[in-house]
Amino acid sequence: MMTRMPVLDSLLLSRRAALQRLGGGFGGLALAQMLHDPASAATLPAHHPPKAKRVIQLFMNGGPFGPDFFDPKPALAKYAGQRPDSVNLRTERKTAGLLPSPFAFAPAGESGVPVSELLPRFSPHMDDVCVLRSVHTDNPNHGPALQLMNAGVVVPTRPTFGAWSLYGLGVENESLPGYVVLCPGRPVRFSILWTSGFLPGAYQGTYVNHADLTPSKLLPFLQPARSSDVQQQQMELFRQLNAEHLVERHGDRQLEARIQSMETAFRMQTAAAEAFDLSQETKSTRESYGEGHFANGCLLARRLAERGVRFTQVYYGNGQPWDTHNDHHNAVRKLAADIDRPMAALLADLKQRGLLEDTLVVWGGEFGRTPTSENGNGRDHNHYGFSMWLAGGGVKGGQTYGETDEFGFRAAENPVHIHDLHATLLHLLGLNHTRLTYRYAGRDFRLTDVAGNVIQKVIA
Repeated sequence: MMTRMPVLDSLLLSRRAALQRLGGGFGGLALAQMLHDPASAATLPAHHPPKAKRVIQLFMNGGPFGPDFFDPKPALAKYAGQRPDSVNLRTERKTAGLLPSPFAFAPAGESGVPVSELLPRFSPHMDDVCVLRSVHTDNPNHGPALQLMNAGVVVPTRPTFGAWSLYGLGVENESLPGYVVLCPGRPVRFSILWTSGFLPGAYQGTYVNHADLTPSKLLPFLQPARSSDVQQQQMELFRQLNAEHLVERHGDRQLEARIQSMETAFRMQTAAAEAFDLSQETKSTRESYGEGHFANGCLLARRLAERGVRFTQVYYGNGQPWDTHNDHHNAVRKLAADIDRPMAALLADLKQRGLLEDTLVVWGGEFGRTPTSENGNGRDHNHYGFSMWLAGGGVKGGQTYGETDEFGFRAAENPVHIHDLHATLLHLLGLNHTRLTYRYAGRDFRLTDVAGNVIQKVIA
């Protein structure tokens, strides 16, 4: 191991002294990760024994309709075309009468949780899945709703869930980013969805365009231009120069984040090339996940999970592919066919490798869709009540939690606000959402703002 330079020792001591002045709060422990020491582990202590070590979030951008998948509503067919008073809720666009879902449901697994015919491969895994039928949020517009789902508030400068989880727990593998975002294309306007906000920049998500699986295109400049020995010598010189530079600019978090990013990038040249190389998977494994960007994203997420990446998001598409304002039924058939095989393969693969028990898998969009029709065959945004599911990571599978009204419009029983969802996910990671705070602009901030309750009944 390389000898640490005296100036770096001096820097670390000064930063530890500054850390002590912050007090004994949990935020101080998390900030210790920024005291870069190649010989130290980056994992930080949890508030209580965690059930999950990492999260894989499957994000259906645009908003799926719960009664198409996990929330059967026979009343939609009974009152098709009618508009009862209970569905006279304000929506973004004008909607008409009730539009039934044409998809049949059947009980799945030993638990008998009802699942739509749209998910024939996924349905056998329902004994490991908890369906949240009564999720609700505060805004029916994509932008604010995406912010709420990712950061708990509509303000685009707040840290996202992935950033908070890194801040609270650190990283398991210092040779890979702790927070990876897989989204095809170049979604520049989405970058705020994986920001670190006012947290140090080291906690922001690392965006990976997995539309092209060539490792050099997945991550630019992945191949080193010089030998490893030469690069190590360069990095040691950079550490000395950066340490001297930072001493004169103590508290410059952007500079700290850039320094740490350079260190991670250096280590990634070996680790990432291997982690993102799907050609190492067997033919049978590749076939089990299927083809397409979402299938590849799910398989990459499994590879990252087994290599210690703390938080991985897999976005379905670039844009809002689930935003079915027109021709809803036909669009959903195609979308469901695209996610059914990969989701089933992901849960089976994680379970077979012993990873599902401490990997929390989360599925859903930023909101749902209306049971009333738009344009005759479409559905508008619905933030009043929608479905998500959780699996693994200490979740009690084979159950549903909460209910929407008889038409699937509004959360009616055991409503789950986004703050409740985030509080529960953090709890499964071993973090108390009321204690995971960061002082900024004169006050303590947290992911759940000033609300949120852990949903104890979904925890195994």
